[in-house]
Amino acid sequence: MEEKQLIEKAQNGDKKALAELVKNYEQTIYNFAFKICRDKNYAEQIMQETFYSMVKSLHQFDYNSKLSTWLYRIVANHCLMMARKVRSRPFVSFDDDEENLFEEKYAADWNTIPYKVAENEELKNILDNAIQNLSPDYRLVFLLRDVEGLSTEETAQVTELSIPAVKSRLHRARAFLRKEINQAFT
Repeated sequence: MEEKQLIEKAQNGDKKALAELVKNYEQTIYNFAFKICRDKNYAEQIMQETFYSMVKSLHQFDYNSKLSTWLYRIVANHCLMMARKVRSRPFVSFDDDEENLFEEKYAADWNTIPYKVAENEELKNILDNAIQNLSPDYRLVFLLRDVEGLSTEETAQVTELSIPAVKSRLHRARAFLRKEINQAFT
């Protein structure tokens, strides 16, 4: 069944269609929430709040955007609210175990060159620290555009910003990250 039909059925009270929509988006929503807050418990809580919001507001979905864009907006709002509540805790830490994102474990690659692994780990830590130092508003735009791969227009819809504001925040986020990485290597 096509997504539009699922949405229409769910809007008309079909619980199976609603369950199918949740099933289709639960991993995407969880992964995105985890990328922002980097905490398994917060990501699960945000995922639940997102689907609760979706159930309450699905009748308002007007097809002006994709459902995924609409859901990203809901996740972003919940993540920003969580960030405001938990200011004392660093909200993004890429040091957390990323095994939480995937159920499958991959076998070790014996062809890996050890010094390359160390270089990649060092670069990852530098980038993670730089992203952690971004303000939540810039971090959100950066993650939506450069990590999730949303277009500028979709990012503007999700964040409820103008396209020039998205471009400005993305430019500033990238400039900040570039500066942080350059400082780490000098």
